[in-house]
Amino acid sequence: MLISAHEHITWPASGRADDPDWAHDCALIEAADILGIATMACSCLAPRPSNPDTFRVANDRMAAAIVRFPGRVWGYAYVNPGYAREAIAEIDRCLAMEDMIGVKLYNEYKATDPAVRPVVEHCLALGAPILWHQGHCTDPLPDQPNISDAADLAWLANRYPELKLILAHIGGGGDWEWTIKQAAEAPTLYADLSGSVVDEGLVEMAVEYLGADRLLFGCDGSMCAGVGKLRGAQISDEDRRKIESETFLRLLGRSAPC
Repeated sequence: MLISAHEHITWPASGRADDPDWAHDCALIEAADILGIATMACSCLAPRPSNPDTFRVANDRMAAAIVRFPGRVWGYAYVNPGYAREAIAEIDRCLAMEDMIGVKLYNEYKATDPAVRPVVEHCLALGAPILWHQGHCTDPLPDQPNISDAADLAWLANRYPELKLILAHIGGGGDWEWTIKQAAEAPTLYADLSGSVVDEGLVEMAVEYLGADRLLFGCDGSMCAGVGKLRGAQISDEDRRKIESETFLRLLGRSAPC
């Protein structure tokens, strides 16, 4: 069974959670059907930097997707940790909803910034996973000055070893070998394999350094690439099963979807 730990529901062009246009999201479900992906853990991202008004709309859209596609999508609550009080309240609101399974943090603040600590510590107390956007690119990203990388997330994971922290998209661009080696410095840090990069050896190196007990299948929109690089990886059947769904389900404390 394939369960993707990293996908997205589209921010509605109107900026309204009740926007009737679900075309992109229906296409996501169709692609999952073709590729044999049973369930996808998704977030809806508001334009960054987000504020309490926009991240609430994004999460309402995510909740609407869970209802529209029952059993096919689970949700991460997206918040901007710079609004600590509002973000914590929003996390509580969302995680009370059926099939909301964790929290998504993007690039408003680095993982090492003290501003993120209230949200991180709240997720730790709840036992809620955090999927954190990251990248280590060789060229500057002027539109993402606060993007975290694997070293930042390893630092945070070592500071809070009981935190269920997921490093996003090893295959999402940048230096994936550096990313894997840095992630290995934090023994409790998880990582998903999503992204469009399908370089030979990526999955195998991730298994070697992190182990399949810390790796999650995901596509992040690159559906064929995500499935193909896992199918083509030279790893054991046991490790493949763990990455396909078992590690993520264990992290969430959930059973496989029917």
